[in-house]
Amino acid sequence: MALGGVDSPLGRISVFVTRAGLVRVAYPEEPLDRVMEEVGEVVSPRILEDPRGTEDVRRAIDAYFEGRLRRFDLRIDWAFVPDRFSRRVLEATAQIPYGTVSTYGDVAARAGSPRAARAAGNALHDNPVPIVVPCHRVVPASGGIGGYGGQEWRKAWLLELEGTLAGGTLDVAEVPWRGVRAPDAARPGRPRVDDG
Repeated sequence: MALGGVDSPLGRISVFVTRAGLVRVAYPEEPLDRVMEEVGEVVSPRILEDPRGTEDVRRAIDAYFEGRLRRFDLRIDWAFVPDRFSRRVLEATAQIPYGTVSTYGDVAARAGSPRAARAAGNALHDNPVPIVVPCHRVVPASGGIGGYGGQEWRKAWLLELEGTLAGGTLDVAEVPWRGVRAPDAARPGRPRVDDG
């Protein structure tokens, strides 16, 4: 398994890639030794720092942050996804277009369980490949941006990067599955968040 790092506006991101595809993305506050132990337990203890083995993933993430990539076309290794419902939630989330959002309920419905919005939220919180599977694009129907396993300020930053969060607020009163495009926003810094 290959390990690589990506310097990003959100800090240094670690990526783990198996022969099957991208298996794990870790934000900076996750201790790398702990993440490596977790990856070793779930996938393989043989982890090598390998710039060539992670090159496609690192380039894609760089391009996303530079505004040159709006849809990831990377193979995903779902080894960290414990059940079929969680995988269906993440697969549905991967289909939400750049610059749009959907609700937890809509994603649950797309995953085949319309009443499982809370379970969909749990699956998204445990998303092993954030950014690439854009769980940041899923928000509560009641308003605000909701929770995020990578910290709420990052979710707000990513939404603002994509032009979905304008002025630190997001109106999701009528967010259909196909998403709602928010007004254009300036390139983000660390936005204020109105979590309603």
